Amino acid sequence: MLDLRKLSLEAQLTALLDGEVSPEQRHELEQRLASDENARRLHEKLRHGADFGRRRLDDVLKEPVPLALVRSIKSTQPPKTPIAQRATRPQVKLTPTGPQALAAALILFVLGCGLGYFVGIGPEVDEVATTSSSTAPANTSDWLGDVTAYQRLLIRQPRHLVEVPASQAEEISSWLTTAIGVPFRVPDLSAKAWTFQGARVILGDNRPVGQLVYSNTDGDIISICFRKDAQPPETDDFKETIRDEVGLVTWHNAGTSYVLAGPSSEATLGQLAMEIATAI
Repeated sequence: MLDLRKLSLEAQLTALLDGEVSPEQRHELEQRLASDENARRLHEKLRHGADFGRRRLDDVLKEPVPLALVRSIKSTQPPKTPIAQRATRPQVKLTPTGPQALAAALILFVLGCGLGYFVGIGPEVDEVATTSSSTAPANTSDWLGDVTAYQRLLIRQPRHLVEVPASQAEEISSWLTTAIGVPFRVPDLSAKAWTFQGARVILGDNRPVGQLVYSNTDGDIISICFRKDAQPPETDDFKETIRDEVGLVTWHNAGTSYVLAGPSSEATLGQLAMEIATAI
């Protein structure tokens, strides 16, 4: 446990926020915070800095992972170097000595305290974050999050996949064309072992989206979702990503946005999307 008497007030409060103090030390610091206005102000700034760092890390972790990267990692083969050959390689001792470990720990601790202090005393972190988010343009790709959520819902209720079944093809055509405002054809994917089950209308970023649902004999489900473009896209190219274990392939054509959603393990989603683009 740290000897707080040898540390500055900033370092003591940082240790308190990180849970690196004993119950007695916590009680002592809480008493000081109750009676010292300057200590309370510094503690609040450090806490804001730590919260800001955690929020930024959470935002980074929520970014979608490229589908190609995930498949590349899954297909990577382990090294084939013989065990005997690996055993003959010289061993390098990386374990630090006692003084080295102590010095490294002190350096990391000082750096952590400094980072928390400067972030905390910077221009009102919450105010800057709020201003940035309020002036940033709306994220037009938010509808992909809604498509992902509906796809996961379909996976969980395979007995209730559609609103209008495939047997009512004429109603599906007139219904979706009117609701979405986009002319389309239902792609025949039977050659790829996907059977058309029917259609739904869902909401994507508070706008109507048509959803054509297919399944195969293994119980897997894919859906083709489409809507009018909110604004001209930067590119019409096919883009593959993964969200919440759902593979997504997006593209644009003639003022319409399309998404093919299916299992992230399905390696043919990209090729299937290209065939759908020519058929729909």
